[in-house]
Amino acid sequence: MHEITTMAVTVFMGFFAMMNPIANTAVFVGMTGNQTASQRQKTAVKALATAFFIIAAFSFLGKGIFELFGITLPALRLSGGILVFLVGYHMLQGSPSKLHTHSPSDATDTEDEANDGKDIAISPLALPILAGPGTIATAMNYSASGEMLHIIITITAFASLCLITFICFLYGPKLIDKIGESGISITTRLMGLILTVIGMQMLIQGVHDAYVLLFQH
Repeated sequence: MHEITTMAVTVFMGFFAMMNPIANTAVFVGMTGNQTASQRQKTAVKALATAFFIIAAFSFLGKGIFELFGITLPALRLSGGILVFLVGYHMLQGSPSKLHTHSPSDATDTEDEANDGKDIAISPLALPILAGPGTIATAMNYSASGEMLHIIITITAFASLCLITFICFLYGPKLIDKIGESGISITTRLMGLILTVIGMQMLIQGVHDAYVLLFQH
């Protein structure tokens, strides 16, 4: 029971640091500034639902994807560790990672598109901001063993975070006003620190697993 609780907390914190609801709320408020409260709510629901189904799909299909492409678990942990570390490193510098932000060209979308909410809900909100490569790698790392318990914990942790993020999005303008830019910057750097540690742990585990796979079989 203790191991399950530890894993659940670890998975949740990994997702929390990767998605960074506070910083993403600032992004969401900025991108939906021309929308009404009702439109913002629809955009938030669509974006988070899309992100959830993406992560759930990769969690369930992770083992099958490995077998299909001949990918080993150590390879995922090594590459995923590097990916997560890079995202965390950029956040530590106070700047968002390019892996989890939209390109500058997205900022030139018309106001009609922003008000419609269809384009920004799927891209760039769901992909790559909420469910970017780093988030997908994190999900696959924790669920790649194929054990149903691990998959359920991974999906439940992400679902809980989606709910928290939804609440942050709903009260976004008030939240951002209270926290301010300095609060967002501090939160981003703290999440970056957590991510760099998680990425390094994934790398260490990957090296250990690769050593066992290559030299003890």
